[in-house]
Amino acid sequence: MTQSADIAAHAAERILVLDGAMGTMIQQHKPDEGVYRGERFADWHTDVGGNSELLSLTQPDMIRDIHSEFLAAGADILCTNTFGANTISQADYEMQELVREMNTESVRLAREAADAASTPERPRWVAGGIGPTNRTASISPDVNDPGYRAVTFDDLAEAYGGAARALIEAGCDLILIETIFDTLNAKACIFAIDSLRDEGIEVPPLMISGTITDRSGRTLTGQTPEAFWASMSHARPFSIGLNCALGAGEMRQHVRTLSEVADTRVSAYPNAGLPNEMGGYDETPEETASHLEEWAESGLVNIVGGCCGTTPDHIGAIAKAVEGKTPRKIPAKVERMRLSGLELFEAGSAA
Repeated sequence: MTQSADIAAHAAERILVLDGAMGTMIQQHKPDEGVYRGERFADWHTDVGGNSELLSLTQPDMIRDIHSEFLAAGADILCTNTFGANTISQADYEMQELVREMNTESVRLAREAADAASTPERPRWVAGGIGPTNRTASISPDVNDPGYRAVTFDDLAEAYGGAARALIEAGCDLILIETIFDTLNAKACIFAIDSLRDEGIEVPPLMISGTITDRSGRTLTGQTPEAFWASMSHARPFSIGLNCALGAGEMRQHVRTLSEVADTRVSAYPNAGLPNEMGGYDETPEETASHLEEWAESGLVNIVGGCCGTTPDHIGAIAKAVEGKTPRKIPAKVERMRLSGLELFEAGSAA
């Protein structure tokens, strides 16, 4: 059952909780090459280790159980195991032809878990996740040729459109465009989704989440959070937010900035602190939850959750911390022209 129609009503009453890190949970199973391959791809001609999206086909019980663990911890919204389920990312494994099946099966697994946990009083929702791909439309990968691009806008739109179509047809309640480091990539995704609307396809609400890559407070392509919002606002998303890259302590000021300018819901799902020397995450559930509790008390957020390093224990602590807290009040739309380069320009604003 799809329930996108009533999520806005629930979001008006309480702070909703996203799930945590699928990748972190997969790695707790310590999957080897054989686990990724399963029986079906035992003779696949390339290495497939690390292809998390393939596990929706070869290890469906693992993925469904991870979803169920996050729901039991208190998550309201599950993100499908589809971060890299697009033709550009899957080209690394020569599995482009499996993209539709990966998205379809990932929605099915999340839906089964969500429906099993849903009650009339507390429904659970499935967000079809679309990651940024492993290429950027705004930056050259060749320092000796700054004008070169490894991917075009049309390439990205085609890849995103195929993923979005499969997610929607499989029955997701929301589309989550996440971990955006290049705004042009995200615009290609929005363009592809708008093209589906032009075909008469009913598109569920969009969640959009960017990532601040370091302490500079900007995306990889140089935008401030408010400029990022101006770039995305035409999509009229269900929510705008930030995830990944930073821990909650470093992310707060940027979430506050978004909350001051966005006339829609604000989401935030930080990492469990900054990565340690081994690439792991050391922040405890209580530490992460204490940050998000303060954000909720300060009226900054409508949707919270966890990114890299966050487990069901983190989500459980976060859910308890924001329970009963009033969601951020959505401000009225600003009736001024806003333009975005690297920073926000607002016509008619004070100098």
